[in-house]
Amino acid sequence: MGFNEIPVLNGGFEPIEQELTLELTDIEGEVPKDLTGMYVRNGPNRRFEAPGRYHWFDGDGMLHAVRFEGGKVLYQNRWVMTDSLQEELAAGSALWQGIKDPPRKDRPDMPMKNTSNTDVKFYAGNLVSMWYLGGAVYQVRPGDLSTVGKLDMDTRLKGLPISAHSKVDERTGEFLFFAYGKEAPYMHYGVMDRHGALKTFMPVQLPGPRLPHDMAITANYTVVHDLPLFYDMDAFAAGRHKLKFHHTLPSRFGVIPRHGTPEQIRWFEARPTYMYHVSNAWEEDDGHGGIEIVMTGTPFRLPRDERGKLEVERFPKMLANLEHDFMFYEWRFNLRTGQTKERVIDDIVNQEFPAINSWMQGYKTRYSWNVLMGRSNRAEDPRFCGVVRYDLERNNCTSYHEGVNKWFSEAPFAPKDNWKEEDDGYLVGFMWDDEKKASYVTVFDAKDIAQGPVARIKLPQRVPNGFHATWVSDERIKRGY
Repeated sequence: MGFNEIPVLNGGFEPIEQELTLELTDIEGEVPKDLTGMYVRNGPNRRFEAPGRYHWFDGDGMLHAVRFEGGKVLYQNRWVMTDSLQEELAAGSALWQGIKDPPRKDRPDMPMKNTSNTDVKFYAGNLVSMWYLGGAVYQVRPGDLSTVGKLDMDTRLKGLPISAHSKVDERTGEFLFFAYGKEAPYMHYGVMDRHGALKTFMPVQLPGPRLPHDMAITANYTVVHDLPLFYDMDAFAAGRHKLKFHHTLPSRFGVIPRHGTPEQIRWFEARPTYMYHVSNAWEEDDGHGGIEIVMTGTPFRLPRDERGKLEVERFPKMLANLEHDFMFYEWRFNLRTGQTKERVIDDIVNQEFPAINSWMQGYKTRYSWNVLMGRSNRAEDPRFCGVVRYDLERNNCTSYHEGVNKWFSEAPFAPKDNWKEEDDGYLVGFMWDDEKKASYVTVFDAKDIAQGPVARIKLPQRVPNGFHATWVSDERIKRGY
């Protein structure tokens, strides 16, 4: 299959070459005057064609920022200038193949290319760009999206593969992270204060190499994941990376006091599953003087045949082919009894990439705004077809989509300048219109997404479909955390 015949290199996925900075004026509807700050989304944008088999996750990280102030809108995009991309720019060609092909044997320090294309947060005065397989975290200036360098100010973090889904506590400014690898203890956990000082750092001993994707935080605790989708250990011993769903093993969740010690980690078991993303977590009184950690997220709905039997071999192939079938789910970890309770919140609506009012992260939330996931008739053709607003108090949801030819992106909650209620704000994201062959910025009223975007702003060039995004208010930028 040629470079231009791969689904995730065509249409709304096709890479772009230009880095732009310009005001957006082609606006349908009205841009809210009380929306001040910047929306930033990360995603893959392949700079050089490489030999071998391409996967959507292989593209070089590119940040796309949209700044709002007084109803005016400014767009800017820049590549994240990782070490690997700079090496390729100097060489004028690709030096790494993708995740479907063998790693580089001549680069034991970086056998796989850290593309820094997955997530982006605001921390210690800069944006931080991260990679889903874990690696160096890159700092980017919010003012012009220029890459500053790596976030490795403490020698203990040198070479540590920090996960893409580290968390920033907006109230304290702390950066909470986990790192995982193929050598014992297989995971580390740490907390940096809002100035960049590493305050807590510890090993988290796992039974073997794992592939956790996300973590959760509450006001006082962190929850790390040990899930039973990981390497086929026979293949791993032979040097091959083949995934296997170990369906006889439980899911395990480690609850750690935010600034605790390894001895304080408590493990809770739950039904075997795999998940990419947490929506939120918080602490509740269990009614008997104890604390219960509540965590919500979007695990996969496991594939079953017509008889209801789990299709163990098919599940890892679903992930490889970007087949998406998710539930909205809740776990409760009781710190008094050591027991886990879990329940399906919704297994009807296929929804992922959950977002909340980020000021409420770690505290009880009523709303989660998730991406409505579509289904495709071919492999490696994921569809993010709309948005969902889930109300956990009423246990219902509303959604919005515009048919099969519109491709949305993660749309974080952007609070109004003087917000009072949890949902008092907007959802800001990108949308690719495959019929018009154009990209748009969409702004939804977070209280009423079913009415569609209150503003639709046309972009002068395509924004390739991508992954995670964040909203940074003007107030946060000014205070630096």
